[in-house]
Amino acid sequence: MAPRKEQEIFRATLGLLVERGYEGLTVEGVAERSGVNKTTIYRWWPSKAALLAAALIEADALAVDPPDTGSLRGDLEALVREISALLTESPSAEIAVAALGAAVHQPELAEATRRFFADRLAREQQVFERARRRGELREDADPMLIMDLLGGAVWLRAVFRGLPLGDGFAAEAVRSVLDGAALPAHPA
Repeated sequence: MAPRKEQEIFRATLGLLVERGYEGLTVEGVAERSGVNKTTIYRWWPSKAALLAAALIEADALAVDPPDTGSLRGDLEALVREISALLTESPSAEIAVAALGAAVHQPELAEATRRFFADRLAREQQVFERARRRGELREDADPMLIMDLLGGAVWLRAVFRGLPLGDGFAAEAVRSVLDGAALPAHPA
């Protein structure tokens, strides 16, 4: 399938998810909105869950390119800013919230969401590999835990608490994860 047509299908899929929820998302609706025959869609994706999974991973609206600023701290701050934009700017914010909400009640969508986050972590691995080569990261550091702490902070602050992410949020979140928040212990 042509990449442009595929993106039209993904835009239609994600738009209908936001507008109608997972229950209201249908392959027929995607076909109508994208101008593609539903048999063509079914040829590429056997179910609406498979279609939504592909849209979440491959849609331009949710694309994130791992940064290369030359430092782990800079890369992580850039990633936090990218995650923040995805969760606070339209249409990606609405897509993320709709997908998360639907995943709670739909096992097939929960699996698609897990694949989405696995894909993101796989893309982010290069940030950690470069940091290890530069000697900035312990060999036993867990990239998934680091990204869960940073991404989780963005999700909690922006989506669940509904609070703004100020200009210094990315730097402070990364500082807290990399350097900790406790003061050094004073010798007695």
